[in-house]
Amino acid sequence: MGRTYVLAGFVIVISMSLVGCNTASTANRTGPSSADITADQAAKEAAKITLPSGTYLKVILQDGISTEKNSPGDVFNASLSDPVVVDGQIILAQGSTVRGRIVDVQEPGRVKGRAMLKLVLTSVNHGGKVVPIQTQTHIGFARDTKKRDAKMIGGIAGLGAAIGAIAGGGKGAAEGALIGGGAGAGTVLATKGNQLHYPPETRLRFRLASPAEL
Repeated sequence: MGRTYVLAGFVIVISMSLVGCNTASTANRTGPSSADITADQAAKEAAKITLPSGTYLKVILQDGISTEKNSPGDVFNASLSDPVVVDGQIILAQGSTVRGRIVDVQEPGRVKGRAMLKLVLTSVNHGGKVVPIQTQTHIGFARDTKKRDAKMIGGIAGLGAAIGAIAGGGKGAAEGALIGGGAGAGTVLATKGNQLHYPPETRLRFRLASPAEL
């Protein structure tokens, strides 16, 4: 009888140990609790950084851009020439890669209209992640050629006057000036203004049009 009680007790102890092990194993398999997940999400949200609208991004072009070769929709690559700092903290490091897009291209006209490029930035690389951004449009113009055109017309008119004076005196000079002036104007009309070129290493500045969450 005594041996029977001892054996029964031994069996009960082993059974309870097995139940405890199974319970612990089941608890380990369930993973983190919902409270742990919520805390982790909150930490990730707190780690996100927002660049406010109006933040300046100073870049150096890696690709050359020009009104002569490029078209609207073409993309270009650049890098930050200066770090982006918010509240004394560096958010985007110098050298971070950015990508942009050409919005509009206007070639120089023969009579009027300077060459023009419209550019925007579309993304920035932050910690190995490509982050979409929206910037205000950067508008660049080629140099004005009005002074050059005026000098060209005046120079050809003067040459015509000199030739006319040699050929026919005062009257010939007046006629030569008119002929020369007309020729000068025709030359200007036949010549386009300056193209706009942004070679590699050109420094440009853009401004965020809306906040960017990094």
